[in-house]
Amino acid sequence: MNGVTRQFFKYVLVGLLSNLVCYAIYLILTMFGMGHKFSMTMVYMLGVSQTFVVNKRWTFNYKGRGDWIFYRYCFAYGAGYVLNLLGLTFFVDMGGFRHDVVQACMIFVVAIFLFLLQKFWIFRNKNTNMEVNDENSF
Repeated sequence: MNGVTRQFFKYVLVGLLSNLVCYAIYLILTMFGMGHKFSMTMVYMLGVSQTFVVNKRWTFNYKGRGDWIFYRYCFAYGAGYVLNLLGLTFFVDMGGFRHDVVQACMIFVVAIFLFLLQKFWIFRNKNTNMEVNDENSF
């Protein structure tokens, strides 16, 4: 398995676990009457905070200076949030689709968008961007 494939596999694993937890919380919040956009906002912030350290250390094995990394990470996730919000607004509010189905689809759209930003902008390897250290520890 090459470096990019390995990173993507780790990213998917982290994302699946994080999104399963966050989606369950989203469904619970909406079941108890919280609006779909506010619920998505709450679980989105939870997802950002829980994945930063894991993606930095394990997925991308980033060892460079961290001065701006967290700010870039937050900016990227802010852009992902806007993309998610636009998807809910367009497909649920304007299109009449079910919020739970749209949110499930948006998880995948935003995940691919964020992987690309993390791989090529946030945690890019200064040498070749394709090299990955096999060290799998947190």
